[in-house]
Amino acid sequence: MNKRLEQQILFILEIDKLKNIVRRTFLLDESRLENTAEHSWHAAVAVLLLSEYAPHTLDILRIVKMMLIHDIVEIDAGDTFLYDDSGNQDKADRERAAADRLFTLLPEDQAAELCLLWDEFEERSTPEAKFARGLDRLLPLMHNYYTKGSTWRKHNVTSDMVRKQNAIIADASPELWEFARTLIQDSVDKKYLLE
Repeated sequence: MNKRLEQQILFILEIDKLKNIVRRTFLLDESRLENTAEHSWHAAVAVLLLSEYAPHTLDILRIVKMMLIHDIVEIDAGDTFLYDDSGNQDKADRERAAADRLFTLLPEDQAAELCLLWDEFEERSTPEAKFARGLDRLLPLMHNYYTKGSTWRKHNVTSDMVRKQNAIIADASPELWEFARTLIQDSVDKKYLLE
């Protein structure tokens, strides 16, 4: 086997570990928590379906790539709950170390491409990254709404916390942010979410 193929296979085997990273978001049937690989796939499909609501013409393939790789770092860094203040204090450092290890498993050109995409996503430095980050926040919000606030209730999350953490959806799409705000308010009205 040539070295390039060997590196690519090694990376593919390594990212299988993403299936073992459990998030705090329940599946819609509430039978279990989703894993990060499921979330990444779901987010990539959401890009394909919801990109028409972006305020700019976007490079959809670039966003799909971002969604498929944005959480690979959780293999080493773990999933940090959005509303965990202490866990979020060192999240950037843990994830940077993970990115440095994981992406360098690949051939140099592919490592550079994925690292650039990951950085772009994290920094929200382009319209594509802003759209990706907004959808990354919208999906768990939707899951919480359609599971009657299962994760929010379990962790005593308030409506102010949800509004603050999800406001970046507005950078992705004003229309999707209006949808998110409606879900948040309806969640408060239905007692899925604490005020």
